[in-house]
Amino acid sequence: MDCPVTYHNCEPESIIPQEGRETLVSTSNNTAGSEVQRTKNHLPKAQADQLIEQGVQQHQYGQLEEAVQSFQEAHAAYCELKDRRGAGRTLGNLGLVYYALGDFAKAIEYSKQSLAIAQVIQDRRLESQALGNIGNAYRHLGNHAKAVEHQQQSLMVVRELKDSTGEVAALNNLGLAYKALGDYINAIDYQNQALTVARNIQDDQAEGQILRNLANACYAVGDYTKAIDYYQQRLVLVQQSGDRRVEAQILRNLGNACYAIGDYQAAIEYAKQRLAIAIAINDPRAQEQALSHLGVAYEALGDYATAIEYYEQRLLMARVLQDRRIEGQALGSLRVACYALGDYAKVMEYDHQGLMNS
Repeated sequence: MDCPVTYHNCEPESIIPQEGRETLVSTSNNTAGSEVQRTKNHLPKAQADQLIEQGVQQHQYGQLEEAVQSFQEAHAAYCELKDRRGAGRTLGNLGLVYYALGDFAKAIEYSKQSLAIAQVIQDRRLESQALGNIGNAYRHLGNHAKAVEHQQQSLMVVRELKDSTGEVAALNNLGLAYKALGDYINAIDYQNQALTVARNIQDDQAEGQILRNLANACYAVGDYTKAIDYYQQRLVLVQQSGDRRVEAQILRNLGNACYAIGDYQAAIEYAKQRLAIAIAINDPRAQEQALSHLGVAYEALGDYATAIEYYEQRLLMARVLQDRRIEGQALGSLRVACYALGDYAKVMEYDHQGLMNS
């Protein structure tokens, strides 16, 4: 899945790996924007501010339903206090949480309310964040024209503010909107702009997400050489962070891209690295997939004997996983490879096992 960059408004197997909701998150301050007041006369204000901070933490830890409750309570308090800035920020946070929950209609509803307040009180930063979240939500709903429109408006605002972090988010998310439209030229252009800004401000997390989006876009249009370049750059960042699961996903994509251009030796090398990681982190599903890719690559080289070794290991792993579908695929691969070698006795043996599996 592509990765959007989102904001924390008011205080954030297919060929391509799915690594979370597609949103980049700016590091702008998401708290209530003022120091908590602790006098008795300002207790409602202090409680509202604390609820926002609590909601932000709950959002970050994935406690989304709890975050909704905290933000709704904070919003009610700000409304009672007639604090429009606090109310606008809280509505923006609700939009982000509903986006994370996958309720894009509600994400748009709350973000539009936040946007309306931001425009009235002339809070340009809050305005840009609301516009960005609305654009991301429209993209998920399939309304790509509105997604592009809102992301362009968000980009205009953050550039007026000279907000580099917000600019990274807006450029990346605008690229995703164009990709959803099928306009890969603009998609890649905006994401390259986002990459340049992210590197200028040394935002490694955003850089990694943008590199993934660029690689995915290049892969989608068949530009496998550029996809490999972007995946390799991202691999370096992930290896520095020590996230072995994500490293394995990138190695899978590199192997697929190398296979697509006929570089079977490179595909084998990446698949072996992925297999080693899968064993180290005890991920049997990734082990099965890496074994499959190794068998396919060796078969493409005409090395059927080695392909059979990996297919047999895949068959064993499928049985450990008790996955009858994968078991059937492994038996099918073994029959084809054994037939190519002229080992008809083995073909019959695997045919028999296939019948027992069906």
